[in-house]
Amino acid sequence: MAPEIIRDQVFLSRPSAPVTPLDLGLAEQLRIALAANRDRCVGLAANMIGHSKQAMIISMAPGLDLVLFNPKILSQSEPYETEEGCLSLDGVRPTKRYRKLRISYLDQQFQPQELDLEGFPAQIFQHEWDHFQGILI
Repeated sequence: MAPEIIRDQVFLSRPSAPVTPLDLGLAEQLRIALAANRDRCVGLAANMIGHSKQAMIISMAPGLDLVLFNPKILSQSEPYETEEGCLSLDGVRPTKRYRKLRISYLDQQFQPQELDLEGFPAQIFQHEWDHFQGILI
C-alpha cells in the first residue's frame, strides 16, 4: 500500500534531518509512493510521505528513478524562472531554478556519489531539495 501524501503545510515547512543507516527503508517507501502517483508526479521528498528526513526520489527518465540520501548542491548555474506544482499543494506557483547542477549524495548502499544534473531532472531535484529546507513553492 502506498504511503499517504502529506498536505499539512506546518509539517512540510519544518527542515528535514539527515538520513542515517537506520533510515534506508525510506528508499522503498519513496519508490512505492512515486509509482502510485506517477500520473501526476516526477519526484518526492520523504517529508511528503511523513518522514522529516533528507531522502528523495526523482525520475531521471522514463523507467529510471534515482533515490538520493543527504544530497548537497555543489554548484549551480543558468538561473531561470518557471512554474511548478506539488502533490502536497494545490495549483502551480512561480519559482526560480537553475538549469545545471553538480550534486553530491549518498546512494542506497550509503556510498558517496556525485552527479551532474541538467534540465528537467535538475528542476525536479531542486523542488525536492527545497522540501528538505522547509521551503514550499
